[in-house]
Amino acid sequence: MDIQVGDILTMKKQHPCGSKEWLVLRIGADFRLKCEGCGHQIMIARPQAEKNIRKVDKKPCE
Repeated sequence: MDIQVGDILTMKKQHPCGSKEWLVLRIGADFRLKCEGCGHQIMIARPQAEKNIRKVDKKPCE
């Protein structure tokens, strides 16, 4: 999966705040994601994150 820092991920399940969109802050063996709804940050293992991704919105070209 081609995921870059700054991309917006739409996940299968929603966060308790109601948002399904997460901003990618860090990539590697695991991802650091920031909830677009409430700003909560999590670290999630790459295989678990890739399994739960429904859609990837690429960041706009700078």
